[in-house]
Amino acid sequence: MPRRPINLASEPLLDIAAYARRGPGRRDRLSPAEIERITRTVRRTPEVMVKVLSRGSQDLKAVHGHLDYLRDRDERELAIETDDGERLTGPGVPKSLTEDWNLDLQERRQRSDLDGRGRHSTKLVHKLMFSMPPGTPPQKVLEAAKNFAREELALKHRYAMVLHTDEPHPHVHMVVKAVSEQGERLHIRKATLRGWRREFARHLRELGVPANATERAVRGENRAPKLDGIYRAERRGESSRTRARADEVGRALLRGRLRAELGKETLIKTRKDVKQGWSEVSQALAAQGQRELEKEVKQFIGQMPLPRTDREMVAEGLRKHHREAQVREGPSR
Repeated sequence: MPRRPINLASEPLLDIAAYARRGPGRRDRLSPAEIERITRTVRRTPEVMVKVLSRGSQDLKAVHGHLDYLRDRDERELAIETDDGERLTGPGVPKSLTEDWNLDLQERRQRSDLDGRGRHSTKLVHKLMFSMPPGTPPQKVLEAAKNFAREELALKHRYAMVLHTDEPHPHVHMVVKAVSEQGERLHIRKATLRGWRREFARHLRELGVPANATERAVRGENRAPKLDGIYRAERRGESSRTRARADEVGRALLRGRLRAELGKETLIKTRKDVKQGWSEVSQALAAQGQRELEKEVKQFIGQMPLPRTDREMVAEGLRKHHREAQVREGPSR
């Protein structure tokens, strides 16, 4: 029997910033589960990623294209694993799978419901990706994704998945029918993703794989600039909003006018709250006799990089690429 789905409201992630906001009656004693999460975080246990891919979910043609994309890897066909344990292969898989899920009927129903006033059709499926850093055993990632799906989706939402190992980080693509067998639509919100990340990490740990699920801000990390992806897109002749952002930042750097973004103040405030929260955690650990972990928390706080906006991160990446290019080209004559 599948385990009852998680209660997102009653099982929050490690909310370090909350420690900085507690009043005089705050609870100073940390539970064993909290101590475990704190230990994983300060020791930088690998973080799981659960992502929703937003495009191409509103019509059958797009869904078929996505399923074909998932199966075709390195000139070989991968099997699609379904919620009832089947492994599907062959050119007719996308059509047979979507017919089994009655997505053709759902698409026709959605089209008939459109009122002609520009309302967009809703998603037929949700496209999810479960990923771990390089070095994680791929089959463990797949098994954890299967266990997650059985507990959270089985007997409600139909689903199918494929393991990809063509990139350094092993990842599982999962396609989930948006409307359940009981007629209820699945809405994926931020709280949903937070809970799913936590559960995916738990399943990995149960399989012996170190895994953690915390917010980036709690870890004191900045979002890394995706400049390599920008340059690859440029070589393919593609344009993107990110490419435009990099060009705009590059021009500002040349003029020496890289202005601070409006979100900088919010980043600084968030970091202040996070550091204060970690300090409260450190004090609570000391009160409970957890001296070694207290020291690790203090080191963790001291190693946090300065908070930076996306523009600042892109600028740093551009400077790095420029320095690397100069090294490759050698000293100018």
